[in-house]
Amino acid sequence: MKRSILALQLATLLCMLAVSTVFSQHTRIKNVVLVHGAFLDGSGWEGVFHQLVAKGYNVTITQHTLRSLEEDTAAVNRVLDQQDGPVILVGHSYGGVIITASGNHPKVAGLVYIAAHAPDANEHRADLVKTYPSAYTSLIKGKDGFDYLDPAHFPADFAADLPREKALFMAHAQMPTADKCFQGIVQQPAWRVKPSWYMVAEADRIIHPGLERFYAKRAQSKKVVEIKGGSHAIYASRPKEVAALIEDAAKGAL
Repeated sequence: MKRSILALQLATLLCMLAVSTVFSQHTRIKNVVLVHGAFLDGSGWEGVFHQLVAKGYNVTITQHTLRSLEEDTAAVNRVLDQQDGPVILVGHSYGGVIITASGNHPKVAGLVYIAAHAPDANEHRADLVKTYPSAYTSLIKGKDGFDYLDPAHFPADFAADLPREKALFMAHAQMPTADKCFQGIVQQPAWRVKPSWYMVAEADRIIHPGLERFYAKRAQSKKVVEIKGGSHAIYASRPKEVAALIEDAAKGAL
């Protein structure tokens, strides 16, 4: 008799766990698209990728050219077209500008900004930087209109909370970025019509942390997470925290 009761209880527990798993899968958005920022490609998202894939998310990392906002937005839109359902769109740094434009895609359900710009309509980021000046001094402007960060200063300015060996590798694997990217204007900011989440890097030298807080407050982000000691490279240095915020968005954007 006792064995029968225990067997019934075990069967009930297993059934409840199965139902719980199915329920959780249907109460979150499973598709995540990660958009990199200026100077680097999408490889910095590797840690976040592994965190999310291990929990059953379908993750796509974009590789755009950094030649202009229009070209980068078109590249991200092509990736969004390929998704099989609603998407959480995540942007780091200049990638925030891209998702602010591409976020209007009908498949995008929510936006996650990781130490990223979130401009308003027809807003010049240079005007905001006057109020919230950046701390870095490593920008080198190329004569051909493509810019990069001085590798000697890259670790301190961009990735101070990464192991120095990794920061140096990133410094020497830069993608020169066109001035046109920084001059691009968004016409219809997606954060005005879709929910957003924001992560502030408290020790950011590329985008002033005060500007990041301003963006988050203006967008009325549903959740704002501040990373103490976080450099501009938090998307690479703090993958667990970044993935956790993306998961919050995946569950909260339905």
